[in-house]
Amino acid sequence: MKEDIRETRLANGLTVLTDRMEGVRSATLGFFFRVGSRSEPAELGGISHFIEHAVFKGTSKRSAIEIAREQDRLGGNLDAFTTHEETGFAIKVIDDQLPAAFGLIAEMLTDPRFDEADLESEQRVIIEEMKMIDDSPEEYLGDIFHREFFPGHSLGLSIAGTPETVRTFGSNVTRAYHAAAFAPKNLVIAAAGNVEHDAIAELAGRLDFRLPNGSGPALVPLASPQMAAPIVIEHKPELEQAHLIIATPFVDARDERRYAADLLANAIGGGTSSRLWQKVREERGLAYSVGASALLFSDCGMFMVSAATSPEQVEEVVDIVLDEMRWIARNGVSADEIRLMKDQTRASILLGLEDSAGRAGSLASMEMLHGRQIPVEETLEKVEAVTEEDVKGLAEAFFKTERIALAALGDLSGVAITRDRFLLD
Repeated sequence: MKEDIRETRLANGLTVLTDRMEGVRSATLGFFFRVGSRSEPAELGGISHFIEHAVFKGTSKRSAIEIAREQDRLGGNLDAFTTHEETGFAIKVIDDQLPAAFGLIAEMLTDPRFDEADLESEQRVIIEEMKMIDDSPEEYLGDIFHREFFPGHSLGLSIAGTPETVRTFGSNVTRAYHAAAFAPKNLVIAAAGNVEHDAIAELAGRLDFRLPNGSGPALVPLASPQMAAPIVIEHKPELEQAHLIIATPFVDARDERRYAADLLANAIGGGTSSRLWQKVREERGLAYSVGASALLFSDCGMFMVSAATSPEQVEEVVDIVLDEMRWIARNGVSADEIRLMKDQTRASILLGLEDSAGRAGSLASMEMLHGRQIPVEETLEKVEAVTEEDVKGLAEAFFKTERIALAALGDLSGVAITRDRFLLD
């Protein structure tokens, strides 16, 4: 399915992007802001995530229940999310409901009520969400790991903030940060499906942000983190399984080596034919879930392996992971593996073109990271151009003994893992 991408850049800094898809009746519309938790001052940690929740509590024209009813009437699930670098709101609807969907999201984001009583209620909801995360071993370990891997940096802080910071998010504080961060210069409106670019650009041009760009408290300038190499073992005896993360620094999302980075991560643990899936799960039956991924931010990255296994098997799983990393750093991957990973990536990219939600999200991501749209043909060419030497070179550069980080959570009172176990180079 061919891309048909158009863009409009307004004088206030807002960007409108569309990708028209022939032969479909659906349309996905998203409002994506170039702000996330790493833009927040420490004393306001979690406020982007809080605002993501709070805009659903009502506007000057609609109550929370009226927003919910309109969302249901449109037939789509209005999805909102916050990451370290982005806050987004997206909905998938039938094409003739797109103007109404635009009106709903626009009203929520430009005219939120931020009533004091509503915000106090939402504070309690988010604190309950934090407790839920603490009760989820995978998410709890993820928070621990980020804190230790990015010490003293906003990437190491929880996206949701802390109970202490969230309780300070009253109406005045929330309004001020909303005006500063959720401003037109930080906004990308992206739509894909059966959409008309000019109609969406016209709707975007009518948006009333009430306050000019730059109002409110200053955002934290993005500074690249100094990544650590911690070994953290947290004892939690009530858990049946032990959860673990092994990671190293990696390329960032703008690095031309990102294509090779994805292939490397996929070869190690990206699917059912990957090395870790076969050796940890299929051959030895040590885990139900094991995988590897490349987590890439705008200015840094992380290669990460995650797994869950019985406590008495943790050290064996760690050794298998390190063996595979060591092998690839020394010997590289085979031509057959590279071919398989390229074919897998190509299929994922081309099948993704059939989904309007994926295409809208991709529009926004490309704009925020690269300031341009990278054609799918260019992406496929870059993937195909990756060589065995490229992949081996990445492993040699980043799989270093002194940079390996490990975090584990579970009934691990008898487990002791030291850095001499990590000899990779």
